[in-house]
Amino acid sequence: MKTNERKFFSIKSFLGEYLDLRKDKDNELATIDSIRKGVEFKGANLWILIFAIFMASLGLNVNSTAVIIGAMLISPLMGPIMGIGLSVGLNDFALMKRSFKSFIITTAFSVATSTLFFLIAPVTGSQSELLARTSPTIYDVFIALFGGLAGVTALSTKEKGNVIPGVAIATALMPPLCTAGYGIATGNLMFFLGAFYLYFINTVFISLATFIGVRVMHFHGKEFVDTAREKRVRQYIILVALFTICPAIYLTYGIIKDTLYESAANRFISEQLSFEKTQVLDRSIKPEQKEVRVVLIGSEVPEASLAIAREKLKDYKLDGTALTVVQGMNNANVDVSSIRAMVMEDFYKNSEQRLQEQQRQIATLEANLERYKSYDAISHTLVPELRVLYPSVRSLSIAHSIEVGVNDTTHVDTLVMAVMGFAKPPTDAERKTIGEWLKARMGTDKLKLITE
Repeated sequence: MKTNERKFFSIKSFLGEYLDLRKDKDNELATIDSIRKGVEFKGANLWILIFAIFMASLGLNVNSTAVIIGAMLISPLMGPIMGIGLSVGLNDFALMKRSFKSFIITTAFSVATSTLFFLIAPVTGSQSELLARTSPTIYDVFIALFGGLAGVTALSTKEKGNVIPGVAIATALMPPLCTAGYGIATGNLMFFLGAFYLYFINTVFISLATFIGVRVMHFHGKEFVDTAREKRVRQYIILVALFTICPAIYLTYGIIKDTLYESAANRFISEQLSFEKTQVLDRSIKPEQKEVRVVLIGSEVPEASLAIAREKLKDYKLDGTALTVVQGMNNANVDVSSIRAMVMEDFYKNSEQRLQEQQRQIATLEANLERYKSYDAISHTLVPELRVLYPSVRSLSIAHSIEVGVNDTTHVDTLVMAVMGFAKPPTDAERKTIGEWLKARMGTDKLKLITE
C-alpha cells in the first residue's frame, strides 16, 4: 500500500511541476486589463475590423486562402468574445454588458460590410472557401473550444508568443460573417443561416473556454460591498449565460448527431456498396431527411444484392434511412457535374502518381549517372598515385559491372571492374596488393581486377 501511495504522490508531483500554469502566470490585473481593452470597439479598432472584413470578403470571392488568413490575423474580433467569458468568470455584470454591446456592434458592422462588398463585387459563383463556411461540424466546436483555451492561457502568461494570431486563424470567426453577408447580398437564406450558425457556435465556445481558463487559473472575482447586489448580479449573469449557452448546447447536439450519422453512412457505403467491377461515383448524405443517395458506375448490381445491403442499414444504426442507388449513365438522376468532378479528381490523382513515379526514375538514373561520373573522376585521381607506387602500370580502366551466374541465373551481383595494363606481368603477391589497395581507395568490397 505504501509503495502505491509513493507512486501516486510521485506522479502527482511530476504532473504538478510540469502542468502548473501559475508558474508562468502574468500579473492578474494586467491580463484582465488587456482583455478589457480588447472589448472596446471605437475609432481605429472598428475601422481595422471593417478593412479586415473587406479583405476576407475579397479572399472568399477569389477563393484565396492566403488573403483570408491575412484578414483573420489583423481582425480584432476576439476581444468582445473573450470579454464575455471573462465577465462570467469574474461575476462582472458591467463588463458583460459592455462586451455584449461591442459584440453586437462588431457583428452588425461585419455583416453590413460584407453585404455591401458582395452587392457591388462581381461574384461568379459560390467558391469552395465560401461553401466551407456554411456547414458547421463537430470539429468546428472542438477548434473553438481548444482555440479559446489556448488564447486565454497565452494572455494570462508572461510570454504571449504568437498564440493569439494562431487562435484567430484556427477559430475562423471572420469568414462565417463574410459568408453571412454573401447570403444576404445574393438572397440565399440557407447561406446566411448556416454561416451565422457557425459564427454563433464559435463565439459561444470561445467564451466558454475563456470562462473555464479564468476559473482554472483562480482569477479573483469582482468584490461587492452590498451582498444583496452581488447575489442579484450573479443571478443576472447565470441567466444570461444559460440563455446563450443552452441554444448552443442544443445546436451542438444536432451537429454531433449529424456527424455520427454521416460517419456511419460513409462506412456503410464503403463496406456494403463495394461490388466487383463497380465504383462509387458520387454520394449524397442528408442526415436531416435520413437519405443516402449513391451513384454507381460499372457493371450493374442486381436488385437482390442491393436489397441485402439495405437490410444491413440497421447494423450501422441507420434505421429508417432511405437508400437510393442510381446505376447507368443514361439515368436522368445522374448529376453530370459530380461525374465531371470525380473524373477530374481521378485524373489529377493518376497524374500525380505518374509524376511521382517519373521523379523516382529520374532520381535513380541521376544516381547511376553520378556513380559512373565518379568512376571517371577516381580513375584520373588514381593514375598519379599508381605511377609512383607501381611504375610498371601503363593503363587503368574502371567500370561498374553486373555479374550473372551461367548455371544459376538467379545469382546476380554488382561489382567494380578494374582493368590494368602492365609493362611486365605482376606477380600474384603484387596483384593481391594492388587489388586490396584499389578496394580501399574506392570504398568497395566487391572488386574484380583484370591484368593484361
